[in-house]
Amino acid sequence: MDITDPALDGYLRAHVSPPDDVLVDLAAETLAATGPDAGMQISHDEGVLLGMLARLVGARNAVEVGVFTGYSSLCVARALLPGGRLLACDVSAEWTATARRYWERAGIDDRIDLRLAPAEQTLRALPTERVIDFAFVDADKVGYPVYYEELVSRLRPGGLIVLDNVLRSGRVVDPAAQDAADVAIRRVNNTVAADPRVESVMLPVRDGITLARRRD
Repeated sequence: MDITDPALDGYLRAHVSPPDDVLVDLAAETLAATGPDAGMQISHDEGVLLGMLARLVGARNAVEVGVFTGYSSLCVARALLPGGRLLACDVSAEWTATARRYWERAGIDDRIDLRLAPAEQTLRALPTERVIDFAFVDADKVGYPVYYEELVSRLRPGGLIVLDNVLRSGRVVDPAAQDAADVAIRRVNNTVAADPRVESVMLPVRDGITLARRRD
């Protein structure tokens, strides 16, 4: 299911701040190296949105669940306040090796703490203090309910969580779509919408994103 008329896609992409050479090269290398899996990389317009959101909340302490080859990490890390840090969670040494090279090329590798371990394990080991300013989740969909709870409980007042792929290419409204990922995404979508700790909005950006802002 196309969220936006495909005829508008090129127009949308043409009317966003352009990527620099680092992002262009990273996208090209990811496509060449991973083929169909390159779809796991966020689009450039979504990357610009992530950076803008991180700047708007004045993020200094950020978390990313799901790194892939590092495009979203670059966008978020560049937007952090001076002295800011991004905790980046992933399980693939192969894909994140590419990310590391481009973080270094962009001069932001010192802002990123990459943890190669199951994200549930990494998040649960974090201190319980509410100090996270910004979080982005774009990983295995079955894990979203756990990732959301571990992050929202550590989010400072006014902090923001961004969940990607919340529409599952329209499968969230298809009763026949009952695989584990579809069920988990419906569950987290319902949880966020009913969570009194946050104010939230779901937006038809690419495959759907949810913004959840911690109230207090």
